[in-house]
Amino acid sequence: MAKTIFITGASRGFGKLWAEALLQRGDRVIATARDLRALDGLVSRYGGNILPLQLDVNDRAADFAAIRKAKEHFGGIDVLINNAGYGLFGSIEETTEQEARGQMETNFFGLLWLTQAVLPVMREQGHGHIIQVSSIVGLITFPVLGLYNASKFAVEGLSETLAAEVKSFGINVTLVEPNGYATDWGGASAAHTTAMPQYDAVKAAFQAGTTDDFFGNPEATAAAVLRLIDSPNPPMRLLLGKYAYPLIKQAYEARYADWDGWSEISSAAHGK
Repeated sequence: MAKTIFITGASRGFGKLWAEALLQRGDRVIATARDLRALDGLVSRYGGNILPLQLDVNDRAADFAAIRKAKEHFGGIDVLINNAGYGLFGSIEETTEQEARGQMETNFFGLLWLTQAVLPVMREQGHGHIIQVSSIVGLITFPVLGLYNASKFAVEGLSETLAAEVKSFGINVTLVEPNGYATDWGGASAAHTTAMPQYDAVKAAFQAGTTDDFFGNPEATAAAVLRLIDSPNPPMRLLLGKYAYPLIKQAYEARYADWDGWSEISSAAHGK
């Protein structure tokens, strides 16, 4: 049965790939972008099955208006995919207030506003699926991506809490956590701090550790996302890419070793 999917950041990368995969199989898609010209190709190919909406997710009022328009147009929203976001590259010390706030505004607050906007629609329907595009760096961290890491950690905490709050309404929540992919996320879509030479060695080590093989083929993610959307019992988290699981497992094993080594001190700090 065809579904109605609202997807942000559909002008390029994952958003555009997933929007087209959904349209190809007959779903109805509300695709948002800052520049609607980027959606012209999809509109010409899929006609009435796509509703293109110009949207800056940082604008809370516009987010709520877009959800209302989508519901009025298609009668409901089965799935929200919060995909809009970008990466800020640079050390934490280099990051300006404006850069830090901009990263959180788009990656966290834009996602929050759209989530809040769609919840009344899904509660009224008695069903829905909210898919938050996070990252493996919502669970582990890489240097030179401090504010991006922080924004995705915030999305993880928000979404895990949300899942517990809305389950009884028939609404599922899933965090999609890709490893690196060969989109323009690290290219044209990225923002960069003004470099401090003190961090040149840190940046060089980070770049040396991310070989071409680390970056997966973006087209390969579409089948996984379609299966996720079709699942009657979707997971809380879906890792994407062959490096995602081993990197997270390694990081968590190191955390457990730290916690185990200090467990007696931790317990003693309870005081009773």
